[in-house]
Amino acid sequence: MKAKKKSSLPADSAKEQQKKQKGKGKMKVKIPEAKQEQQKPEEEVDTDSVYDSGAEDEWTPSSLEDMSGSEGSDSEDSPSIRDTDSEDEERGSSENEGELNPSVNDGLDIDHGNEEESDSSGLHEEVEESDSSEDEVAPRNTIGAVPLEWYRDEKHIGYDITGKKIKKKEREDKLQSFLASADDSKNWRKFLDEYNDEEVEVTKEDIKTINRLLEGKAPHGDFDPYAPYVDWFKWDDSKHPLSNAPEPKRRFIPSKSESKLVKRLVLAIRKGLIKPRKDEEEEEENVYPLWGDDSNSTEKDGSHLSYIPAPKPKLPGYEESFNPPPEFIPTQEEIDAYQLMYEEDRPKFIPKRFTSMRSIPAYENAIKECFERCLDLYLCPRVRKKRINIDPESLKPKLPSRKDLKPYPVKCYLQYKGHKDRVTSVSTEVSGQWIASGSLDGTVRIWEVETGRCLKLWEIGEAVTHVAWNPNPDYSVLAISVGHDVLILNTGFGNEEVQQKTKELLSAEAPTTADDKATFVSWIQDETHNGTRLRHFKTVSSVEWHRRGDYFSTVVPAGQSKSIFMHRLSQKSTQTFSIKLGGLAVTSVFHPVRSHIFISTKKTIRQYDLVKGKQIRKLDTGLKEISSIAIHPSGDHVIVGSREGKFCWFDMDLSTKKPYLIRQWHKKDINNVAYHRLYPLFATCSDDCTVQVSHGMVYSDLNQNPLIVPLEILRGHASSDGRGVMDCKFHPRQPWLFTAGADSVIRLYCD
Repeated sequence: MKAKKKSSLPADSAKEQQKKQKGKGKMKVKIPEAKQEQQKPEEEVDTDSVYDSGAEDEWTPSSLEDMSGSEGSDSEDSPSIRDTDSEDEERGSSENEGELNPSVNDGLDIDHGNEEESDSSGLHEEVEESDSSEDEVAPRNTIGAVPLEWYRDEKHIGYDITGKKIKKKEREDKLQSFLASADDSKNWRKFLDEYNDEEVEVTKEDIKTINRLLEGKAPHGDFDPYAPYVDWFKWDDSKHPLSNAPEPKRRFIPSKSESKLVKRLVLAIRKGLIKPRKDEEEEEENVYPLWGDDSNSTEKDGSHLSYIPAPKPKLPGYEESFNPPPEFIPTQEEIDAYQLMYEEDRPKFIPKRFTSMRSIPAYENAIKECFERCLDLYLCPRVRKKRINIDPESLKPKLPSRKDLKPYPVKCYLQYKGHKDRVTSVSTEVSGQWIASGSLDGTVRIWEVETGRCLKLWEIGEAVTHVAWNPNPDYSVLAISVGHDVLILNTGFGNEEVQQKTKELLSAEAPTTADDKATFVSWIQDETHNGTRLRHFKTVSSVEWHRRGDYFSTVVPAGQSKSIFMHRLSQKSTQTFSIKLGGLAVTSVFHPVRSHIFISTKKTIRQYDLVKGKQIRKLDTGLKEISSIAIHPSGDHVIVGSREGKFCWFDMDLSTKKPYLIRQWHKKDINNVAYHRLYPLFATCSDDCTVQVSHGMVYSDLNQNPLIVPLEILRGHASSDGRGVMDCKFHPRQPWLFTAGADSVIRLYCD
């Protein structure tokens, strides 16, 4: 049963008293304990009801109401949630009010539980109220926890409280923001609120609060961390300071969560996931064989990274036997010859024969060899070298299949025979219908590509070293280098318009003004072959045309300066390069796109700008002697052949002086290298009678390296006086290759 207490006042007076207390906003009314004890009537208290109420784990209003009438109840001793300000107000109000009537106290005790409920609700209302400006002003953006990255591509950042879109403001330029910061001294306080797209300024109060937080102090300056302690609990005449409730029932019932945990641990032990610890007494002692053979030991010492056994001494052979075979016993002459040898080369043991083992004497060098072995083991460090097992096939680069790289020349399709001596040079016409060839027999021939017929023959009378067809289709002109001269001939091919332009080009008269350069090159009209002859002061090694067909260059390997000549056919004028090459010039090639020229010496390649007249870059090949160079149609890649059979590739985009790739593709000298204008093909010919055709793909992406794949080795030419293939040229439109051999035969290789 619950103990109940009758009130001496009517219910109306109690309700009026509660209204007065609620109006004042008080949590609790303090009553002097002495007078309260005098006014309590004597009642019988059921102790069982007190224990029943204490057995429950929750403090409900009903339990408080029940315990208010019990004899051991300490309503004031139990902790209550109160603010310090409200407590001070209570103390002041209690002092001003003075003593209350016993009837009022009894009326309050009747509805004690309801009073606490109303006070607690009033407390929550006071806690929810705040003076912060952030709580008063609602956020402008109402999207909630949605990330702003979702509105990155939109023109707005969210919606306001009315549902309208909040448009993004234009961002200030960095220059404008910098100028604004220079003019405004308070600009460092401002920052952008990306959530509401507003500019917020930090106040002085906020800065003071931040500084206090950085110093480890309370955010508010009015807070006193060393305020005197206020003891809100009344310990006077208290029988039960904390609680007189009995132990709850759950403390005597086994826990289900602990039983589940024990089951999981048992299951883990059975599966072997958790192993019990071994006792120290059961651990076995770590013993090792003191006199045993440790050559196969794999144990590791704590002071070293790994154990490396000592190398075994060399076992004795047949010559150290007490009864060796007769062929191992040296003669007296050989023993005397040992004395003349160095001590390092002298054999350390001379075999002897004994009739029985009893007659074998003690080994005289036993102690010495043992001592030397101890020194080797002590002084010579032993290092463990890990052997890496790598598949050799995995080291090879992943190259595409040759079938995917077709078309490219594979076999000989046609032979052009007619020259009596080695063919030194070949050149293809722009349309690809004819080819020209020069030979040491002093003749120049023009062949029809498809039929192999010789259409025209010039008897020069001297050995022809180089032929070059004009790349301009408007002119039918062929340049031939013969000794000190360069002949410019009209081939006679083409329509009437082409022939008319060609005759006008060749009939142009040379300038009559005196020039000091005429001492090096002179223009002469050649009536024998109806052409023009350029006479140099020394032998001409090569002739190269410009892509427009009006300019061409000649190389005279005579010195470091004045060895490269630039000629203009329409005006019959000559210019020289007054530059120091650092060696003898070998060949020169024009840039296929720009007004640049590449000049190669025996070890370097220099690129010059013809308009500005200055050097652009210098390439160091690292080769012994350069024989020929070729420029890619894009102009960004250069291939070089050398007299030692090496081939190197330069990538101009890498801005490096060293070659990108070097390969030894031939056993003998490389005579010429050639690029194809349309297909990703290039070829190298050598004196070993072979021609190496390769795939050289250049990508527009600068981050991707060129793809170089060897495709085919073309054979067929015979060697003559140690020379093989003298020259090679690609067809301008088809994947065909023309080769000129020392066996006086020209071959056409097709796909």
